[in-house]
Amino acid sequence: MRAWGAWTVRAAAAALTVVALGHTLWNGVTEPGAALSFGILITIGELARRDSRAPAGYLRAGPFHAGPFHPGSFHPGDRQPAPLGSAAALAYALLGQNAGRPTHHGVLQTVAVVVAAALAGIAVQVVRGHGPAVDHAARRVLTVSFAAACFQPLYNSGRLAQTVGLGPYLVLFLLFLLGLTALCDAVLAAALAGLRTGWPYGPLLRDELRALLGIGSAVCATGVVMALGVAVAGLWALPVLSVPLLLTQMSFRRIGAIRTTYRQTITSLARATEIAGYTRPGHARRVAALSCAVGRELGLSERELTVLEYAALMHDIGQLSLVDPVPAGATAPLPPAEARRIAALGGEVARQTGVPAEVAVVVERQADPYRDQPVLARIVRTANAYDDLVGGARHPGGSLAALEQLRLGTGHDHHPEVVECLAYVLRRNSSRRDGARLERPKREARGRGERARVVPGRPG
Repeated sequence: MRAWGAWTVRAAAAALTVVALGHTLWNGVTEPGAALSFGILITIGELARRDSRAPAGYLRAGPFHAGPFHPGSFHPGDRQPAPLGSAAALAYALLGQNAGRPTHHGVLQTVAVVVAAALAGIAVQVVRGHGPAVDHAARRVLTVSFAAACFQPLYNSGRLAQTVGLGPYLVLFLLFLLGLTALCDAVLAAALAGLRTGWPYGPLLRDELRALLGIGSAVCATGVVMALGVAVAGLWALPVLSVPLLLTQMSFRRIGAIRTTYRQTITSLARATEIAGYTRPGHARRVAALSCAVGRELGLSERELTVLEYAALMHDIGQLSLVDPVPAGATAPLPPAEARRIAALGGEVARQTGVPAEVAVVVERQADPYRDQPVLARIVRTANAYDDLVGGARHPGGSLAALEQLRLGTGHDHHPEVVECLAYVLRRNSSRRDGARLERPKREARGRGERARVVPGRPG
């Protein structure tokens, strides 16, 4: 059902593309200079695009995949910033004049030029081995079509000039239209991500809307300035106006590279317990993958998922301070006092590594009774206990027995909602193979006070 929904969106974009390309080829390109200039700019934007690191929680669930876990091997993220290409495409959709002369390219030629230029850039990305980014192209087609369909007929018929004029109200109208387009793009991105992954739609839409406050506002503003600049100064305005956004895109790439290096450093540090023989191979990465999957089901934000991922990777780092290793590295069967002592040691070690203070707090409180824990620590504790109980085995009976034991501990050690979300995540993989539908566990209502405890500040 989910795959059917995703392919419906892609098919709609493909059908629109075919109609637009056919119409343009049959009737010829109107004002080819403007089409070529905007097309080159969109292609440059696509070439400069680089798949961002997917948000936390996009981790491949280690226990569900036969292949090894690599911190950088994520599903292609929904958010693949190409601000220059997006701004140029939206500016072409909103272009009504070129150096004071009216344009007549219309909606279908707008779509055809944007698609042809984007495909040229994507083809180079594919040659580089970055993947076809089908959903990214589908979103680009649909959002540009929406903007062009809302603007071009109104402007070309003269009704827009009669209604809002060509002064400041036109600028406000363009900003409103691009804001509406960005909102539609966020809804579409969240829907595609939800259809592809099966994650809850609400948190995905919330993350997409939050992302609009950053680069999304810059893209909308630049798109409006480009359209108005070309209307007054002609196509020479394009290279001048695109330089700031191109520099911004390069800065985004550097920030992404720094974040990737930071994450790899934490992952390497988490492997220290495995290399030293304190924990089983892959334990920290499996716990991180399970924790992020459960966190997604609980509706955590990207920020919370990042803290959760780091804490889960480092949850056993305190064992490096032990003289005698814990048998098999399993902390779940330990007496509560000993488990809390190891967790406190881990929190101290985590603070020395320079990770955010919230990560250290989650690490040191992972062994507390669940009623005294923040939500993130509850998730880490339950995921860690599950992996310890199954002992790395993949036998279904071992998994069911581990879940049953976790349910028996819901009076004191494990939060019932977290345990049921973990069970749902584990069942989801098998249901995908069988094609069966699952019903999500009912979530408890969490008020403002509970949300505030998700990422507590550093005590003292």
